[in-house]
Amino acid sequence: MTQVFINGARDELNVQEHDSLDPSVQELIRAAAEARKQAYCPYSNFSVGAALRTSDGSIYTGCNIENGAYAASICAERTAAVKAISEGKRDFVACAVVAQQDNGFTTPCGVCRQFLSEFVNGKDIPLYAAQPSNLPLRVLCTSVLQLLPNGFRFLNGK
Repeated sequence: MTQVFINGARDELNVQEHDSLDPSVQELIRAAAEARKQAYCPYSNFSVGAALRTSDGSIYTGCNIENGAYAASICAERTAAVKAISEGKRDFVACAVVAQQDNGFTTPCGVCRQFLSEFVNGKDIPLYAAQPSNLPLRVLCTSVLQLLPNGFRFLNGK
């Protein structure tokens, strides 16, 4: 078995073949791959696509959108989440992220992890990270709370 590195750490246990995943997960990954094609990333040339499924089965997609003033940029995951939230959807049930990286998978950045954790509503949701062109397609199967085990929460019960 080929060693798999995720952000520099070895992890074969959570990597599965795309074709072995549930068709609804494959659909979510395809939606993220399609969204990636719309990325606006003239500075980093690192395009990312994301797709979020809500509890009613709807899929919301997003891509990264860069800006010369880097702080004004937005990641694909937050773009997808903002689209869903602006449509009144706040109950996320799964997320997929697709980006090309030679030595591993691209998972959400810290800001996106915290942002998504706001909308998991006390439960965890699966997160699938894939590359767009490596065949056979392998997928990192993790979750929002595995990526952010102790995210920030206000102590007022929220």
